[in-house]
Amino acid sequence: MGTEPVDFCREIETYLCKKNDGHLIRVTGPSFEIVSRWAEQGIPLKVAYEGIDRCFERYYRKGPRRRPVKIDFCEADVLDVYDEWRRAVGITSAGRAGGTGEAGGAGEAGPAGRAGRSLPAHLERVILKLSQARASGRLGNEFDALIDRVNAELEIARASAGGVRGDARQQLLARLEALDAELLRGARAGLSDADLGALSSEAGEELASYRERMNADAFAQARDRALSRLIRERFGLPTVTTSG
Repeated sequence: MGTEPVDFCREIETYLCKKNDGHLIRVTGPSFEIVSRWAEQGIPLKVAYEGIDRCFERYYRKGPRRRPVKIDFCEADVLDVYDEWRRAVGITSAGRAGGTGEAGGAGEAGPAGRAGRSLPAHLERVILKLSQARASGRLGNEFDALIDRVNAELEIARASAGGVRGDARQQLLARLEALDAELLRGARAGLSDADLGALSSEAGEELASYRERMNADAFAQARDRALSRLIRERFGLPTVTTSG
């Protein structure tokens, strides 16, 4: 698929049609301008799809749908997912590698780093998501011991995180980063060479529009982070680390 706005808009229109149960809503006029900006910003198609999915999920939660959803109503969700993706792969708003976090994916701003979300609450969500990942069956049995050990550490950390300050808090955050990297290494080791190659190719495709904006080292770092994000997605793994 080309990266020109018209090609991007055509793909978005097709996806929106599927989400609207086959009802065609044309991406023209102001809608075309909105989606064209997404293409110019370098928003990957898959990221745009995730934003559209999020918009539809919220719409369904309100009750039975009364009318097809226009792409205009999905813009805020698409931009939110795009921001999350940029943090995960370490790209700044200017389209350059941000250099934050480590190559295993810690560049993503964790939930505890956002206003109003405490570290204990973040750890509680991480523990829940790890349990869900284990129950999904996507992780092999050999992963169980690692999850048990990580969960045990996280339970201890959650119990004390609310009162941890200063150097002790920094030590805790560093330990969370180490646990995050360990989970990613375990998940990566569980992939076949073919699956890892396919995910690596997908990571490169996501970043295709940024290739000319980055030097080789920056692009390689972003691709590694994008690969880590896709591995998390494959296995349903949470981001254990936080921004503080």
